Amino acid sequence: MDVFAKLPRIDFNRWRKPAVFLSVFLLLVSLGSLLTRGLNFGIDFTGGTLIEVGYPEPVDLTRVREALDMAGFHGAVVQHFGTSRDVLVRVAPKEGVTNAQLSDRIFAVLRDLQSQPAELRRVEFVGPQVGKELTEQGGLALLYALLGILIYVWLRFEYRFALGSIAALVHDVLITLGFFSLTGMEFDLTVLAAVLAVIGYSLNDTIVVFDRVRENFLKLRKGTPEEVVNISLNQTLARTLMTSLTTLLVLVALFVFGGELIHGFATALIVGVVVGTYSSIYVASSAALALGVSKEDLMPPEKEGADLDQSP
Repeated sequence: MDVFAKLPRIDFNRWRKPAVFLSVFLLLVSLGSLLTRGLNFGIDFTGGTLIEVGYPEPVDLTRVREALDMAGFHGAVVQHFGTSRDVLVRVAPKEGVTNAQLSDRIFAVLRDLQSQPAELRRVEFVGPQVGKELTEQGGLALLYALLGILIYVWLRFEYRFALGSIAALVHDVLITLGFFSLTGMEFDLTVLAAVLAVIGYSLNDTIVVFDRVRENFLKLRKGTPEEVVNISLNQTLARTLMTSLTTLLVLVALFVFGGELIHGFATALIVGVVVGTYSSIYVASSAALALGVSKEDLMPPEKEGADLDQSP
């Protein structure tokens, strides 16, 4: 045990039960919000109208958003397209208004923003059927990712570790989705991509912890599974915190300086990294311990006749 003398001696097991209660509470709140409020799907999923307008001089996006809000087009997505003179606007469909009428009204608002005339470059419409297909495909992508991870961890480690890692990933995804449901933030394709990235980030962190747990199960002859897991978490704590903090620094910079269009993406990753760091410490390892993982489960099977081969 001298090898572990310089390790931090944080007793993670002491907080396992409070962590379980916290996770259950967050999951119940997230599920309740998702079932009652649902997600505020963006135009990528609901369908809508896309309009590209060109100006002879640079235009301020804040002015564009304010003008659209005053005209009644609340929640419109506005961004530069290529240069600061080109503006792309995406608006959700309105009942009782045709796509042609909607695009004409929006162009009329945008045309009056500058002293010089604006040019209508293109108008496109994304139908609700396409949005429905994207919703289904996005859900299937999440399920396939979780299934593939379950098989991978099962083959690499042991089924208790596989179930523990899946429990942590489901925990992270549901809480991230619950956050968007509670806050009412728009859920679009960029946020879906962030949720899939959260799965990869959380899995990587969990695999590092499980690798160390497996090594210590084979190295340490004495000690209960809880003690082995606690030592492993202390060993990987510095790496986990450094990875999380450096990732969060980049994400906060994206959130602050990346513009409105990337806010949802950055927010989903910030929530996912924080929750994923927590789950790799408490949810994944706690689930494996609750399922009864032990040293015997990780010992390689003895070959038949091994004793005879070693006899003189």
